[in-house]
Amino acid sequence: MSTQNPVNPAASTPAAATAPAPEAAKPSNFLRQIIESDLEKGTYAARRWGGTPGDAAHHAAGQPDPAKIRTRFPPEPNGYLHIGHAKSICINFGLARDYGGVCHLRFDDTNPEKEDTEYVDSIIDAVKWLGFDWNGHPSAPPYQASDYFDFMYRAAEYLIEAGHAYVDEQTIEQMRVNRGDFGKPGVNSPFRSRTPAENLAKFREMKAGLHEDGSMVLRAKIDMASPNINMRDPAIYRIRRATHHNTGDTWCIYPMYTYAHPIEDALEQITHSLCTLEFEDQRPFYDWLLERLTEGGLLSNPPPRQYEFARLNLTYVITSKRKLAQLVYDHKVSGWDDPRMPTIVGLRRRGYTPESLQVFAERIGVTKSDSWIDYSTLEGCLREDLELKAFRGMAVLNPVKLVLTNWDDVMGAGHLEPCTLPSLPHPPEGVESPERHFTIGKEVWIEREDFEEVPPKGYKRLFPGNKVRLKGGYVIECTGCNKDANGTITEVLATVVPDTKSGTPGADSVKVKAAITWVGVADGVNAEVRMYDRLFLDAQPDAGGKDFIESLNPNSLKVVTAIVEPSLAKAQPDDKFQFERHGYFVADRVDHRAGKPVFNLAVGLKDSWGK
Repeated sequence: MSTQNPVNPAASTPAAATAPAPEAAKPSNFLRQIIESDLEKGTYAARRWGGTPGDAAHHAAGQPDPAKIRTRFPPEPNGYLHIGHAKSICINFGLARDYGGVCHLRFDDTNPEKEDTEYVDSIIDAVKWLGFDWNGHPSAPPYQASDYFDFMYRAAEYLIEAGHAYVDEQTIEQMRVNRGDFGKPGVNSPFRSRTPAENLAKFREMKAGLHEDGSMVLRAKIDMASPNINMRDPAIYRIRRATHHNTGDTWCIYPMYTYAHPIEDALEQITHSLCTLEFEDQRPFYDWLLERLTEGGLLSNPPPRQYEFARLNLTYVITSKRKLAQLVYDHKVSGWDDPRMPTIVGLRRRGYTPESLQVFAERIGVTKSDSWIDYSTLEGCLREDLELKAFRGMAVLNPVKLVLTNWDDVMGAGHLEPCTLPSLPHPPEGVESPERHFTIGKEVWIEREDFEEVPPKGYKRLFPGNKVRLKGGYVIECTGCNKDANGTITEVLATVVPDTKSGTPGADSVKVKAAITWVGVADGVNAEVRMYDRLFLDAQPDAGGKDFIESLNPNSLKVVTAIVEPSLAKAQPDDKFQFERHGYFVADRVDHRAGKPVFNLAVGLKDSWGK
């Protein structure tokens, strides 16, 4: 449909068009309050920006930073992003947008064994689709932590020379035991008292590949009695012979995430480093490391600050990468982009829009305490987004034929009467609603549930002697039905009431209590319709150590052959529609093609799970 009518607001749109209007009022949250306070105090007003990430000298030679704040979204490219990442993307990019700043997209690719360019490409695509660009320019490449490996090594040598780090040759088990626990302080390593010169020599041997994987690590020298176990001399470098997707075999030692992450933030002049609550215990090390490196003149002042917010807990969803991978590799779903998956590629294929996910992120807010968000909140955001812009169309999902027995006498044998309805019943201001065209003839398809031989109380649709309107067509009066030998209804019978066509003079001369949807036999098109439901029956499928596989919904996918009106058959992949009375559907991005339409149920017209 969108190809014939480019005004279709629910057709695929460029990512840049999805950003909310900047003048829209934004709900307050504690991150906004922190940023506004920093801007008011001028905390970062004197910063300089060297044009690219770099050390203190690089930025000192640059210009005053044109960005009022800098945030970052730093995924590890070891899997597909999910709805929780979508929240983080919207927070980081949205705050930068709202406060005159820049958000960086950075790949935290410090673990060579789990990372792949497939995931890099999917992450770039997801961020663009959500409506954001990064690093200060729409065509800027993402940053990569691995591009900073040289500086990280230089910083490690500085820490050694300053007496803040040492090479430890204990076994992993010895380090674990000597680390202590929450009730017992740790025990100093026997290698902790080495001189800086000895440690530097050992570390350079590690870099040169003279020692086996796992035989030694570089540790920060902090406090083995600290009540925060993360401060008990954490490892900052390990030996790992693995080919890296960006640096190849240049390195056989790699920085630990907790060491690399604050350095990456500082090199990029990040002001507000926003992460989820599980990193709260790591903040003291984050601050310790940046204090040591700014003291040594390696990094610019003031350093970044880390702030934590609650991660997204969404009912009927799991977001563990390991568990999502299990669903894929055990063939419980069709792939990472299965429309039942909470991955961004899955949500996109299901029919979710960038606007609906941005509204969802704003609506659930940003807090410091964990809570569960009901899945219906996410669905409601999609309904709101599509209500005023998804073109309407009629589709019959469980068809039975309706025969208008007097059609030939009243309208003429073989006659097909053209009908029209607006694509948008209530178009947004400034949007013109095109008409959609279809025909009615002697035979049409209706929903099987729209006929009852013996109607229950309050039933207003077709039963013998009752009149209804075929939406956009004529008033008809039901006369009965035909059945096969098993008693299954094969045809519903009715007569057409002349001079009652919608939109013509006298159309309302016959009053009816119901109008039903239909598709003409003459121009209806068969379509595969995938009726998706929630993947899990349990609201918290993996909470408390439960086996989430046991909670899988056996009816999460039902495939039907439906019959759709001609306008729907012209849909392009990713076009979104409201199938009148049924819900919102999307033409599948992968399988839909000309002559073989495939639609996915995105969301029903109302929440049915609450009942």
